[in-house]
Amino acid sequence: MTAKKILALTISLCMLLGLAACTFKKIEVPTDKEVKRAVEDEYDKKFKLDSSDVSKDGSEAEWVFIAKDGTLEVTVTWSAKKPDKFDMDEEVLIEVPSQSDAKRFVEETYGKSFDMIYEYISDDESEAEWLFIDKDETFEVTVYWSSSNPEFHFYEEAYPGHTDDPGNNSGNPGYGHGDEVINLWAYSSDATEIVQKFIELHPDFADKYTIAVTIVPNDGGAYQEALDQALAAGEDKAPDIYFAEVSYVTKYTQGDMSKFAAAYEDLGIDVDNKIKSAEIAQYTVDIGSRDGQVVALAYQATGGAMIYRASIAKEVFGTDDPNEIERIFGAGSGSWDKFLDAANTLKSSGYKVVSGMDDLWQVCATGASQPWVDSNRNLVISPEREVYLDLAKKLIDEDLSNDYMAWTEGWYYDMQNSGVFCYFGPDWMINYVMTGNCGGDHIGEGTYGDWRVCVPPVGFFWGGSWILANKNTDQKEGVAELIEWITLDTSDTGLQYLWANGMMNYGYMDTVASNVVMAKSNGTCDFCGGQNVYEVYINCNNIAYGMAMTQYDETINYFFADYAEQYAYGIYSRDEAISRFKDDVVSGHIY
Repeated sequence: MTAKKILALTISLCMLLGLAACTFKKIEVPTDKEVKRAVEDEYDKKFKLDSSDVSKDGSEAEWVFIAKDGTLEVTVTWSAKKPDKFDMDEEVLIEVPSQSDAKRFVEETYGKSFDMIYEYISDDESEAEWLFIDKDETFEVTVYWSSSNPEFHFYEEAYPGHTDDPGNNSGNPGYGHGDEVINLWAYSSDATEIVQKFIELHPDFADKYTIAVTIVPNDGGAYQEALDQALAAGEDKAPDIYFAEVSYVTKYTQGDMSKFAAAYEDLGIDVDNKIKSAEIAQYTVDIGSRDGQVVALAYQATGGAMIYRASIAKEVFGTDDPNEIERIFGAGSGSWDKFLDAANTLKSSGYKVVSGMDDLWQVCATGASQPWVDSNRNLVISPEREVYLDLAKKLIDEDLSNDYMAWTEGWYYDMQNSGVFCYFGPDWMINYVMTGNCGGDHIGEGTYGDWRVCVPPVGFFWGGSWILANKNTDQKEGVAELIEWITLDTSDTGLQYLWANGMMNYGYMDTVASNVVMAKSNGTCDFCGGQNVYEVYINCNNIAYGMAMTQYDETINYFFADYAEQYAYGIYSRDEAISRFKDDVVSGHIY
């Protein structure tokens, strides 16, 4: 039989079997990585795989991806009939707030009416900005929103020609009515509330001083840029007091900009004795120290706990008692071994230990014993950070999590209606994130009341604001009085007591730096079934470690977490991920 006849017979047989076409090479279903790459190329965003489904005969497949910034869900369909084509259908998950939403936020924040002057929304609807002016035309408020951080942030400044106080020549809203001006810079409205309360409680101070407040939001590094310029300019342009957030505070306490910070002792504050008597969390002191001298202290303490579901604990481990859960999970051990054993026990009962790998990153990032950059300017990966590679990989490969990224819809959803056992975070995680996403407002609704806190396997912290003074201030006495009230006063009228007991911070109770204040405050939390969470958070604050921070952490952390994720998903081997991370940091001149 000739070759032509053999080919003709083969084609005839294929047609008789009802096949639309007959090929000699099997069509392979695209891999998850190939589809993910196509989606990221199409939308120019980073995505994570949410689900995938392939038909039994491999002729059809569907994947669902969620953008890491939480804005989009993309469903991809594929068919063997058109093997070179992906069909993509997108759904917007986070929409730009309306003008009325922004206006309502401003009016609720300030308790007065505003008019909108200006609105800007980016073409891809990932960023927005509004400008409002109050009805009295005394000051303007600029509101910022981005899909990557979908909470409103704002910046206030005096309307041209209007100031409330004769002593305030800064052009910004002032508090008090004295001729002596103290310029205070911060990145959030917390500073305004703090200053207002201080002035209210100290009328003699208000007679002598006016505190002019400048708020510049953190977005895009705007606050750091403006603060650096003001400090360098000096004289009237420089702040006397300035706030710094945890992600960049070491730049101002120990790094390039630390030369402007005054030692608290030089302000006349008996800082060492007061730190000891107030039992200030040591990690906050270490972060705020330069060459053994305190140049900044925090009023908040953000030591992190393991926040777990009591009902799941009781079902799987036979107890929901925090002391027993700490024993089972290896609280304070510095090891993840017991945690992983418990995670597998939870899996065998149908539960996930965490929502996603991000839940462990913050613990590993700030629980490090060595800084990213040593004294010889070498890049160092501490074992506490390197272990995150293995943890992330196990969570994916062994199906121990729901594989949701933090701050996405799935991550929020797991707080109310899933079998996720725990999250990791400070008290603000409960107040500002979990309470509003648990599916209820009272015990018995959603998961409200079904949570407890205990000491985590590894000590860590997350967040916080530090207060610094300009060494060139000519208002040392007033600056010292305000700073001491914020950071060291343990009385019932000091900021920390007011903050811990819900008399500040828009009524939220929150952990503070002084263990003395925490111990005498009411830490009962309905969300946590009536548990006194302050007793646990005191211990969490005590095992947090603050000696491994550098001014480069924000950028280096981003690179490491990104490569850890790519290793977890099998894009790179462990060695490749580490090598690429090192190359990016060094070649990018990050430090």
